[in-house]
Amino acid sequence: MFFKQFYLGCLAHASYLIGSAGEAAVVDPQRDVEQYIEEAKKQGLEIKYIIETHLHADFVSGHKELAALTGAEIVFGRKAEALFDHRAVKDNDVIKVGDLDLTFLETPGHTPESICILVKDRSNAKDPGKLLTGDTLFIGDVGRPDLVGALGHSQEEMAALLYDSLFEKVLKLPDETEVYPAHGAGSLCGKNLSTERSSTIGVQKKFNCALKVSSKEEFIEQLCQNQPEAPRYFSDAVRLNKQGAASLDELKEPEKLNCDQVKEKMASGAWLVDTRPPALFGDAFVPGSLNIALGGQFASWTGTLIPVGDEIVLIAENAEAVKEAVIRLARAGHEKVSGYLDGGISAWKKAGCQCGQIKQVTVHDLKQMVAENDELQLIDVRRLPEYRDAHVPGTLNLPLCDLENNLARVDKNRPTAIICRSGYRSSIASGILSKAGLEKLYNVVGGTSAWVDAGFEVEQESTASCAQ
Repeated sequence: MFFKQFYLGCLAHASYLIGSAGEAAVVDPQRDVEQYIEEAKKQGLEIKYIIETHLHADFVSGHKELAALTGAEIVFGRKAEALFDHRAVKDNDVIKVGDLDLTFLETPGHTPESICILVKDRSNAKDPGKLLTGDTLFIGDVGRPDLVGALGHSQEEMAALLYDSLFEKVLKLPDETEVYPAHGAGSLCGKNLSTERSSTIGVQKKFNCALKVSSKEEFIEQLCQNQPEAPRYFSDAVRLNKQGAASLDELKEPEKLNCDQVKEKMASGAWLVDTRPPALFGDAFVPGSLNIALGGQFASWTGTLIPVGDEIVLIAENAEAVKEAVIRLARAGHEKVSGYLDGGISAWKKAGCQCGQIKQVTVHDLKQMVAENDELQLIDVRRLPEYRDAHVPGTLNLPLCDLENNLARVDKNRPTAIICRSGYRSSIASGILSKAGLEKLYNVVGGTSAWVDAGFEVEQESTASCAQ
């Protein structure tokens, strides 16, 4: 058996290439699909099937493009009702890939159409099997049940289905069965995902917090609490995945724009997204721009903060960064990137255009600022469970995902320090607050992680638990 996991850190997304005897299947492909074709060719495999464990909400899949390039058949669970030719599978259906049997388990709960795939080698009777669990079972957690409310399903209803899928099907497999999920830590498809990228059924029975319940009722109650926000692009991603996204080659390439053209785009409502690291953004930025750096969860946060379909203009360090940003945006469903500032921020400066600045401060600087300035306003833009776990004393929690809707709670006349876990989200927030009219802004480099590491005092509102 050939088995390879492809891990995309920006979206905490895992996809798979499985092969045997010259045939292969790809499971949960990302939108840019060249790597699967290249690896299959390298291994002497022909991609026969493209299998989706469900209609993904957190990224746009490349299943349709990959099928067009390879002639492979697309496979979904029977309840997906995808709007293109595909094979709809049900419980215990089997697809043969070389010497491998791929057996499908219907596992509704995260979504109605969710499936898991049990991969076993017919030539090896002792093979315990590999279970590709999609978003049904993660390492350390299970899939969230609250993303299909628009389809008329309550989260309690979906959590009940997920309990049955897990405890009546998945967890009855042998303890030695290997587990390979579609996501890891950082994904918003669960609450407590591990950084580990594989496990076994036995290990998950022992250590997965979501499975340590004494009843179905307890499972439902625990699972439905403290789910993170659902980014606004999730519903758009599901729609694109159901109809099949366009090939990346079909998307219009962004144009080179001069400073006047960028100003015109912004005046007409386009978003100006600065993809540079926070330190460079803070040193000089175009007023009104949003700093979502390529070095972090760029696609996820752009999809969270900018409606899919809105026009986007980029500022980047170089042409390669522009190209990378366009691909990452497409993975979240953003296909309307009309242009980029030719020459970047240097061109903006040379043209004599106004630049904004946001001072970057360390946690030691912040501690001194707090001691010396009673007027200092402290804003923590992490999610509520993170904030409750430990935060700098005196901070106001305004989660980044909903910051624009809470600007009335911010005093625009006070100097303001913004903090998150590392300095990435706080830099995004600094652009939002600058655009809202705040002038004396400070981005805390290293965030609460650095504050805790320095041994400074923190406040806590609850004890961290696996349910959060």
